[in-house]
Amino acid sequence: MTTTSPSDLYALVPCAGVGERAGAGGPKQYAPLAGRSLVAHTLQALSQVTRLKQTLVVLSHDDSVFESQVPAFAGWVARVGGASRAETVARGLADLAERGARAHDWVLVHDAARCLVRPEWIDSLIDACVDDAVGGLLALPLADTLKAEAGGRVAHTVDRRHTWQAQTPQMFRLGALLAALAHAGPDATDDASAMEAMGHAPKLVQGAFENFKITYPSDLALAERLLRTRT
Repeated sequence: MTTTSPSDLYALVPCAGVGERAGAGGPKQYAPLAGRSLVAHTLQALSQVTRLKQTLVVLSHDDSVFESQVPAFAGWVARVGGASRAETVARGLADLAERGARAHDWVLVHDAARCLVRPEWIDSLIDACVDDAVGGLLALPLADTLKAEAGGRVAHTVDRRHTWQAQTPQMFRLGALLAALAHAGPDATDDASAMEAMGHAPKLVQGAFENFKITYPSDLALAERLLRTRT
């Protein structure tokens, strides 16, 4: 891609979900975790990545608690979240463009619920992708044996060779990702799959087990223990 100026890097954090499976008694991004809200841990990690020009958090239209839950946040906030993650990300990308981000700038989309992410993992993704033609994502090679299910029983064993578990951040050019999400529609489960549907092959960058997504109550308990024992 030919550009007239260097590309900037932005972070976009979709934070408009309900997160009912986490059993947090409200949106899981605001669940208390090791002395602060879950999303506050996420944003603290992003704030330590010095190459990011700015971070945009995309909230639901009726979110009235974000500022009180993350009082130290100095980035951008947009209350334009959609009914799905893909819609929320697409609207966030459009908001970034309105704020001056360009089509060739990089955007690192990171789930608010991956609160254990470390700045050095994000930096490794940037190092691996900043000169790449497509971009890429943090991911982990699958180690467990996988079973396909039918009626509560094993239907067959899935070949796990060359199989990775997608994580975030996922890093793509703003213009390319916006076009890919428009093509994929609201049901795209992550940004990489939208890019794949456009014929692109995102780069896999090995992440870490700790970078898991908070989904169930047991995840909150595990994240609490890990955060309290970090050095």
